[in-house]
Amino acid sequence: MSPHHSITHGDEATHLDIIGILPQLGLALPFAIVFVLYVIAIVRSNRWYKPWPRYRTVCWTIGVVLAIFSVMGPLARLAHMNFTAHMIGHLLFGMLAPLLMAFGAPIKLMLRTLRIPTARKVSKLLKSAPSRLLTNPIVSSILNIGGLWLLYTTSLYFLMHENILLHLIVHFHVFIAGYLFTISVIYIDPRPHRLSFWYRSIVLVFALAGHGILSKYIYAHPPIGVSIEQAKSGAILMYYGGDAIDIVLIFILCLHWFRASRPNGLATS
Repeated sequence: MSPHHSITHGDEATHLDIIGILPQLGLALPFAIVFVLYVIAIVRSNRWYKPWPRYRTVCWTIGVVLAIFSVMGPLARLAHMNFTAHMIGHLLFGMLAPLLMAFGAPIKLMLRTLRIPTARKVSKLLKSAPSRLLTNPIVSSILNIGGLWLLYTTSLYFLMHENILLHLIVHFHVFIAGYLFTISVIYIDPRPHRLSFWYRSIVLVFALAGHGILSKYIYAHPPIGVSIEQAKSGAILMYYGGDAIDIVLIFILCLHWFRASRPNGLATS
């Protein structure tokens, strides 16, 4: 196959399987489940504590809806044939949905609803070495931005459209890596191991640069199976759409930094 040959000319049976209802449900169902669990946790929490903030519920809900919309329905089907649609899905699924769901503060909500022995076990897990490693901004940046470089500069992008299991793995990695990156830069949930604002800011700058450079690389070097025209439009969308979401991330980090710089603001960082 030519490097710029459209993916739509691949094996038709496999392609139809990948965009079928079962793979879409496999990606969407976990988000539906965590949404239901979140609502149940709110009900339990409100029985014992002051009402859970509505804006957190709204953020969580919108994030879940965007995640499901990205992997199930018209956009998900179109994304297998159109790189620009795929990039819209990437921005929603890998960047905006993780950011909004992080603002839902699911760990904080969970700790409020669990029994004390179980909550202690969760807290111990949050303090563990693996948790500290995965939420280090450098590690999460490698998983997030490095994963995208691997996806778009190798044959992985083409292969995930030919293999259902790989398709699922790539999508879950994109979301989880995006979520880990978000919570490693801005602290919404409880974090036993807190890093300085300077450290997080420097890593964020390099991560954003890596994302921007990748979009330019895609513009000049389309992934296997993507036409030059679609690669250009998708790269432009990735560059400017990513910047728009990154501005929100930068604003939140700076806001937390400003609040923490006040004498009585350390607890809000």
